[in-house]
Amino acid sequence: MTAPNLFLLYVTDVERSTAFYRDLFAMEPQLTTPRYVPFEVAPGVLFALWSGRADRVAPEVVRTSEVGLMVPGSAAAVDELFTAWTAQGATEVEAPYDDVFGRTFVVADPDGNLIRVSPLD
Repeated sequence: MTAPNLFLLYVTDVERSTAFYRDLFAMEPQLTTPRYVPFEVAPGVLFALWSGRADRVAPEVVRTSEVGLMVPGSAAAVDELFTAWTAQGATEVEAPYDDVFGRTFVVADPDGNLIRVSPLD
């Protein structure tokens, strides 16, 4: 069976992005190299930062995909995470609001990559 098991985010500064995601997701990377830093998000599934294409990354480029995080709990849990993440330096893209699937918000990392939080299905 084939299933996606590596999700890459292009970043311009791997050290800055490693610190950002380490703090945001409260997890340590599996290893750290000068241009590639993987975080294991489930057994055999990696979320990785890659600066090997840093010349192609610019905050003004429109992003059409999002990293998603579904959280358990009520709408208040989503709101609390928004408050915590924006205090940690995540850039607000869409403040918390109610959508068809529940409470949600979108923030961006230092390179403009989008991160959506929503309730656990």
